[in-house]
Amino acid sequence: MPLNVTRSAFVRLLLLAAGIGPLTAAQAQAQPPIVIKFSHVVATDTPKGKAADHFARRAAELTGGKVRVEVFPNSQLYRDKEEMEALQLGAVQMLAPSLSKFAPLGVKEFEVFDLPFIFDNPQELQKVTNGPVGQALLGKLETRGITGLAYWNNGFKVMSANRPLKTVADYQGLRMRIQSSKVLGAQMRALKATPQVLAFSETYAALQNGSVDGTENPPSNLYTQRMHEVQKHVSLTYHGYLGYAVVVNKRFWDGLPKDIRAALTQAMAEATQVANESASKDNQAALVAIRASGKTQIHQPSAAERAQLKAALLTVHKEMAGRIGDETIQDIYQATGFHAPRPH
Repeated sequence: MPLNVTRSAFVRLLLLAAGIGPLTAAQAQAQPPIVIKFSHVVATDTPKGKAADHFARRAAELTGGKVRVEVFPNSQLYRDKEEMEALQLGAVQMLAPSLSKFAPLGVKEFEVFDLPFIFDNPQELQKVTNGPVGQALLGKLETRGITGLAYWNNGFKVMSANRPLKTVADYQGLRMRIQSSKVLGAQMRALKATPQVLAFSETYAALQNGSVDGTENPPSNLYTQRMHEVQKHVSLTYHGYLGYAVVVNKRFWDGLPKDIRAALTQAMAEATQVANESASKDNQAALVAIRASGKTQIHQPSAAERAQLKAALLTVHKEMAGRIGDETIQDIYQATGFHAPRPH
């Protein structure tokens, strides 16, 4: 070692000569990005699919490339029953499951969104999802290792089958595909139909081979999954709501740097707007496309037909109060101004 060089300086010289030294700015920027795997079960051209892709783009932009969101649509990674466990285990970081998927975790209050005719219009729905009731429900997921970020709308559901669905009697005996939800099961039984729980990815094949007779979906799901090709009749009942909660693994989310979380929160707010605006536009466009296909007849229920269906289905509110929690139902009634039907 030269006499005029200290030991520490000499070590630095050796390291630099070997190409080992402090990270340059370029090297620091080359650090691998944080990867978020975002799995969902619907097509990319649905409101959920568009919003997920928008979130991925904005997350990269707002974090300067520090985050990369990898979106896996159409059950590419996990089907309905598998995805929640994958999230809790950390195999994926983000999901946007339908709200009824949280009941199997023990948070049965989310099934309140499955109650038929609990929302008469999107404005009533937004009073709940954007207000304290909706936020309190998301908060119940924390103890399950899940953080709720947002509600994404997919619109109101229509009924479909291979026979006309005009009166309550028309549903009798039909095998109707539903998501895994005790409330939706009760809904179909109230119509004297037989509920059949099937994964979303399996529904088209089941309708095609006749193992189920019909289903309920927002028009955009019906069209993008080509279900209208194997369903001769659609009735615009708009009896129930289908929405999603965007959720993230809590440990992963809490472990992110604050600036990254802030950027992702902004990206999620923008994606939520995309989802909710797309839902209305896409459902209307899907109905136009279904009509144009000539494969499905669309029925607009009369006021009397809708009143009959509503009367038959509102019985489910009382039947499910013990499961969902009457307090949760009453909270939504109060938020929306819903007037429960008087007993006869």
